[in-house]
Amino acid sequence: MTFASIEFLFYFFPLFLVLYFSAKTITTRNYIFLAFSVVFYAAGYTPHIIVLFFSVAVNYFLAQMIDRRDGPERKKMLVVAITFNLILLGIFKYTGFLIQNLNVLLEPTGFSFQVPAIGLPLGISFYSFHAISYIADIYKRKVRANRDPAQFALYMCMFPQLVAGPIVRYNTVARQLSKRRTTWGRFSAGARLFAIGLAWKVLIADELARLVDGIFDTTTNPTFVEAWLGVFAYTIQLYYDFAGYSTMAVGLGVMVGFVLPRNFRVPLTSKSITEFWRRWHMSLSAFLRDYLYIPLGGSRKGETRTYINLWIVFLLCGLWHGASWNFVLWGGYHGMFLAMERAGLGRMLERLPGGLAQVYAMGVLMVGWCLFRTNSMPEAVEMFQGLIGLNGFYRPSMALSFGLTPLAIVAMIVGSAIGFWQWKRWPILSGEGRFAMVADYAFIGVLMVFSIIWLGGASSTPFLYYRF
Repeated sequence: MTFASIEFLFYFFPLFLVLYFSAKTITTRNYIFLAFSVVFYAAGYTPHIIVLFFSVAVNYFLAQMIDRRDGPERKKMLVVAITFNLILLGIFKYTGFLIQNLNVLLEPTGFSFQVPAIGLPLGISFYSFHAISYIADIYKRKVRANRDPAQFALYMCMFPQLVAGPIVRYNTVARQLSKRRTTWGRFSAGARLFAIGLAWKVLIADELARLVDGIFDTTTNPTFVEAWLGVFAYTIQLYYDFAGYSTMAVGLGVMVGFVLPRNFRVPLTSKSITEFWRRWHMSLSAFLRDYLYIPLGGSRKGETRTYINLWIVFLLCGLWHGASWNFVLWGGYHGMFLAMERAGLGRMLERLPGGLAQVYAMGVLMVGWCLFRTNSMPEAVEMFQGLIGLNGFYRPSMALSFGLTPLAIVAMIVGSAIGFWQWKRWPILSGEGRFAMVADYAFIGVLMVFSIIWLGGASSTPFLYYRF
């Protein structure tokens, strides 16, 4: 089940709202929220709910133990808790990757291990990071361990952010777990966010899916036109798919009284890769900064150590996204540009006209997507060759014939207009007063209607970040 599905929009969520707002106490609402979150998660693949329950139970008890201890015992329990979460994540996400690479090293000996077929539990990358941030903040005495198992389980499992973020710090929602305010104004604001996110996903991202899949998955030796069209379309698709999900998640939270962190701030307007990571997947960037970069020493131990720390953080950022060398290299690629910008390239970019700096940032970003989107290094090399024209300039192909539809072209144009320019620069969209408010509600209503019509006429593609 996804947010962008008929089952969610017409059955699951309406029933949830009726039962949730019928409850008179926060405790009852928490249990209803938790029950629906379990159903939502189990609808993906029911056996993996056991892994989620196991993670919740173990982290609940480890947090209590850390909270009650001092000195070396407290630190020892922190190490145990962090190790548990990393091992749980590693078993399900990286076992196959590690064994495959071990087999490559053992190939001269003629010996190899069987690569186990371990399914990746939905959202394990996200709820493992929720648990790590919770445990670390308890250790630092920023928060106290929650002694109510239902409240902690709800923090870990609430369905708006369970499977694809944003990564929510416990202190962000701690007070709201026991006391939260719901009003018609907040509900309508949340519904507005949800409608915008749904439109981004259905009307823009999904319309580009066929074109992107055709170029990346079925076209061999893509030409210059195909390669650049593919990475540009993927930039638009990925942004509106993930930002659409995050906007829907935040909107759902606001509707029922939770304030979840904003995950994107017009990242396609960035003028450097450093700025891009301050605007893209901001909850992940903040997590990596606070729980990895700063503990490694941050920028406090000299320039050389700072560059090394940046590389370590982004190599691990790439590995977090997926268990393949493509993702590791993608992380190292971004770490390289972050180090270069810190070393002096950033100051040069500041002196460039804004438009040129933005072209630089988007060029670096789109080239990097070749590693991120392709399934293997040979596929990535083919895309790189296409980007520099080694596969020819243009030829008619099935991908362009079936993927570059009029609706896909409109989706790219509209997505570019929204993503590459600030909305506040458009005076017609910044009006105030009753007419502007009515026009806004009418526009949101039209978006919702068209999104539902699109969902009814074609199957929605899964959210891209579900794979992580």
